[in-house]
Amino acid sequence: MKRLLNCTASDFQKMTGQDLKRAIDASEGRTMVSEVICTASPLYPGLTNAEYAAAFGADLILLNFFDVNHPKIEGLEGVSPNQLLRKVKELVGRPVGVNLEPVDLDARGAETLSTLSEGRMATLESLKKAKELGADFVCLTGNPKTGVTNKEITKSIQLAREAFGKDGLIIAGKMHGAGVKGEAGINIVSEEVVRQFVEAGADVILLPGVGTVPGTSLDKLSKLVETAKSAGALVMTTIGTSQEGADEETIKRIALYNKMAGADIHHIGDTGLMGIAVPENIMVYSIAIRGRRHTFTRMAASILR
Repeated sequence: MKRLLNCTASDFQKMTGQDLKRAIDASEGRTMVSEVICTASPLYPGLTNAEYAAAFGADLILLNFFDVNHPKIEGLEGVSPNQLLRKVKELVGRPVGVNLEPVDLDARGAETLSTLSEGRMATLESLKKAKELGADFVCLTGNPKTGVTNKEITKSIQLAREAFGKDGLIIAGKMHGAGVKGEAGINIVSEEVVRQFVEAGADVILLPGVGTVPGTSLDKLSKLVETAKSAGALVMTTIGTSQEGADEETIKRIALYNKMAGADIHHIGDTGLMGIAVPENIMVYSIAIRGRRHTFTRMAASILR
């Protein structure tokens, strides 16, 4: 088993979700995830946003707005819908996962909530379809105005474990309020909720990064990270509040604070530009948590290795 820092495309091809978890753990807080909106127009024509994110140093790619019943990835024309995930994995030489959303139909909306298609919701059928399509991992979280609650995330974790099996990699948590009254700012998550997620079967607990939502301080995040790790899970800190489009100094500060808090995985969101973080910010974040050596190696390594 290699630490993820040393893995190349051929290593990723052989990994189960639990192999990936161990490789991340061995990398000591130096794993970078870039989220991209797969239905948005690419940064420039001719490529997918996933390819741009990979080129700027992302280790893992997370597809947002991916509908398992109607698969679509902008920039990949002429590919069978059922082969899209496998094709983008081939192109980037990285593990690729999908967001599915645990929508709570009884959620108290802090704003007018959106209606999602069945293929974007974290139902048992959608989770099974995601695995069938080739997803290397699943992320159970909520976009703005979706009505995703912690209660529903807990239920969806159990469904995801059933769908993906014991070898699957499950990430779960909220990056922001997702439009739910009472689950925003300092009330997004508690230590009790973190423990519930782990007990339900989550491998990685998703937590808002320091400074990304009101009240998410270094001290508060550190306590939540300690709770997750003492229960046996890894932690992914996130930038899900459009700060992926902030200046480079802000990105560096968020990165270092998240690493100080104990993050195993560092996530950067998809709306710095429409559908992808400012690409330079992916690289800046990566350099901040692991230096030029590992960042440039990830950027330069051929997918044929």
